[in-house]
Amino acid sequence: MNSSPQKILILGATSAIAQAIARKFAGPKVHFLLAARDEAKLDAVARDLIERTSCQTTNWIGDLSDTSQHADLLKKSKEKLGSIDLALLAYGMLPDQDNIKNDAQAVLDSLQTNFNSAAALLTRLGTIFEKQCSGTIAVITSVAADRGRKSIYIYGAAKAGLSAFTDGLRGRMLPFGVQVLNIKPGIIDTPMTAGLKKGLLASTTDKVAADVQTAIRKKQDILYTPRMWRLIMFIIRHIPEKIFKKLSI
Repeated sequence: MNSSPQKILILGATSAIAQAIARKFAGPKVHFLLAARDEAKLDAVARDLIERTSCQTTNWIGDLSDTSQHADLLKKSKEKLGSIDLALLAYGMLPDQDNIKNDAQAVLDSLQTNFNSAAALLTRLGTIFEKQCSGTIAVITSVAADRGRKSIYIYGAAKAGLSAFTDGLRGRMLPFGVQVLNIKPGIIDTPMTAGLKKGLLASTTDKVAADVQTAIRKKQDILYTPRMWRLIMFIIRHIPEKIFKKLSI
């Protein structure tokens, strides 16, 4: 296989981080299957990639949080891409915790999008990659997965589950030569985080994309991006709980 992936499946292709990563890997020999639910936005993403690099794109329109649609997505991937060099799972939602913390159904809906459906889709992808014995599965989780914080614990709980699932999947894929990359972004300036106070720790999607490209090339297992978040989360994980539970973070 070429050292740079040429058959790329992007799940949640209209997200800001996914778009930046796609631009990093785009090229004349690359064929993307772009999956998202907003047809107009997805068409715009595809046009941008084609105009930049003359790559080939195929769009799949659907709701990735609906597991009943996964079979159709992967059937189209098989038809259009054949094998998959890189599968990037980048979809998700950042709920307003204050608005849903007392709404059990809204919490379940958030977990369905950010964990349950993602785990189901990764299970199907695991079977595909196990058979082809090559490629990379990259999953965007979050530094929020590293410890339950009262300001973001609903989102963090889903991402913690997804992070653990991704790390376990890596062990399953190891005998088959498949890389499984757990991507843990910190605070990134995107439309999804527009309502958050970002401060000096905020970074850009282009920085994340560059780090992801390097991590895939180096066959890394876990990526904190930007790198400073590895140290930040190490400190946060080691704050005694009797102190941590009182913090407004």
